[in-house]
Amino acid sequence: MSQSIRDNLKRLLAPQHLAFVGGRSMARALKRCAEGGFQGPMWLVNPQHPSIDGIPCVASVAELPCGPDAVFIATNRELTLSCVEQLAALGAGGAICYASGFAESGAEGEALQQRLLQAAGNMALLGPNCYGLLDYLHSAALWPVAHGGKTVEKGVAILTQSGNFAYNLSMSDRSLPVAYMASVGNQAQLGVAELMDVLLDDPRVTAIGLHLEGLKNVPGFARAAHKALERGTPIIALKTGVSQIGAELALSHTSSLSGSDALYDALFKRLGVIRVSGPVSFVETLKAAACGQLPQGGRLIALACSGGDAGLIADYAERNQLSLPKLELGQVDELAQVLPSYANLVNPLDFTTAIWGDGEALQRMLDSALRSDADAAMLVLDYPAEFTGERKECDLLLALYCQALARHGKIGFVTSAFPELLPASAREHLHAHGIAALQGVEDGLAAWSRIVAYQANRQRLLALGESALVPLCPQALTGKARLLDEWQSKQALRPFGLPVPDGRLSTPGSALADSATVGFPLVLKAVSAQLPHKTEAGAVALNLRDGRALEAALHQMRERIHAHAPQVPFDRVLLEPMAEPALAELIVGIKRENGFALALVIGAGGVLVELLKDSTSLLLPTTDGAIRAALLGLRSAGLLQGFRGRPAADLDALVAAIRAVADYAYENASQLLELDVNPLMVGANATTAVDALIRLGQA
Repeated sequence: MSQSIRDNLKRLLAPQHLAFVGGRSMARALKRCAEGGFQGPMWLVNPQHPSIDGIPCVASVAELPCGPDAVFIATNRELTLSCVEQLAALGAGGAICYASGFAESGAEGEALQQRLLQAAGNMALLGPNCYGLLDYLHSAALWPVAHGGKTVEKGVAILTQSGNFAYNLSMSDRSLPVAYMASVGNQAQLGVAELMDVLLDDPRVTAIGLHLEGLKNVPGFARAAHKALERGTPIIALKTGVSQIGAELALSHTSSLSGSDALYDALFKRLGVIRVSGPVSFVETLKAAACGQLPQGGRLIALACSGGDAGLIADYAERNQLSLPKLELGQVDELAQVLPSYANLVNPLDFTTAIWGDGEALQRMLDSALRSDADAAMLVLDYPAEFTGERKECDLLLALYCQALARHGKIGFVTSAFPELLPASAREHLHAHGIAALQGVEDGLAAWSRIVAYQANRQRLLALGESALVPLCPQALTGKARLLDEWQSKQALRPFGLPVPDGRLSTPGSALADSATVGFPLVLKAVSAQLPHKTEAGAVALNLRDGRALEAALHQMRERIHAHAPQVPFDRVLLEPMAEPALAELIVGIKRENGFALALVIGAGGVLVELLKDSTSLLLPTTDGAIRAALLGLRSAGLLQGFRGRPAADLDALVAAIRAVADYAYENASQLLELDVNPLMVGANATTAVDALIRLGQA
């Protein structure tokens, strides 16, 4: 993104004047901005009517008195092109293109989208095929329909590829304080990455929520997410397109690259992005971060007025790795003086309904409970229906809780057992005091736990250094691919530091003589790029202890290969020393996702690789620290750490061996299609790659 486009994007996100191009729906959009409190000049552009619904019209974009900071264009795609060109000439800040029929519709639409980009020049362009921008910091709703939000002083920014998701979210009864809501559509010029980068410069944006089908600019996204990590601004992502059908829908909807879900996981993990599974967890996690006061740890002092709620807190806290430290003796003594004898003076505290509505007793209870070294406080509170007339007691407790948190300098949140029993009035009161109002104790504790984990992980990720490295995004290779055989693959990897057996390339006729230089016991393998899976072809013989065994193995291998693949000549063999029994067998590979990433895959290997499915991915480039953490994160990591009295692996040597594969891939990213080292034999004193395969392509 050029500096001029960046400057114009800042105008779009903080407009002093607005223009709407279109008909009656745009007249209504302009009125909604006026009713919402937008103070600057606004113009409606329509060449066919002198006024619409009482709003005077400007006949053309060229007749506007100045280049507006922000424009919503709601015309067909052909008129959108000419309108964008005129606005750019007028010096407008940014335009939102509502029309569809661009890159998401095929080759013709793609060509039209390129013309749209050229017309925009340095003007900021959002869309096309998007619903628009809701700016609740400046009361500017560049949006074609009604919306449910309101002006805020600070809040979260939500970027989505679905206009309907944004519309429904604005209408949801969750009181999420939203600073910005942008529907990014096709991301022709401005996408998730570019918007994030500029939004992160505004301290009023406390967190960023992403509803993603796919990314258009992975390097840009990584830079922006690293910036967020440095600044401590959480990013919460709801990624769709996990299933095959979902991925196809994403491509047809906004022409976005869905990519492998495992690689999105790797990208998010590398950058500290909090991934959630659905709309409710998305909103509640954003609410947990929205006030900008993030917990420094997972120790909670928890309050409820019933034993049932206290039990729910205990169960869900444990499930989400949140701890409930014991009350100190002084706290217990103080609480015993204000609570009835049947109160259970533990954390979580059931303070009972005996003091319900008693302001003095509630304040004493809160002061005693919050005099704790816990990182945060929580209160479970369910409001009765309004017709009962019993809400004032809940309001009293809520007000006292807010005051007590401020007195004790403690952050906290409130949640209800049932989502609908924390009414809007209570949520708004809490958010005004910088306290998260979470709905549903199960979802609430899960959301709080995600923010706690983000805080705990943030400094570790920054120290690891991987988040600062921009991922490689290789382009597609269209030329003919060639597969290197095992010998060629090992020779290609050896200079990068991968330990391989000291073997000898031979022929069936010379194998017996050459075995003297290798020594017994040895391994015999057929060498051919046409036999990538040698075991199935009978092209491997292990633990041959003498010349007679070698001759027999050569004869048998010739027959098996001829039966399995008669077109493959048996003319070259590899002789290698038999490896020592390993503590563990790993697979180390490279996965290429065109336009998205080049990834290093580490997992349990050998013949059980498909059965165990124990692997993790790191995007390239990566660091030694990240490789070590990935190894120790495998389910089979115990085998590397002295499982049941066995010796521990030399992790430094193992990391160095995997680093060699990563370095080769990085240096050969322009042509590498596929790489497998399987198995990588891990021992207590040495690590050896006993098989390798490389497939190269051409641009």
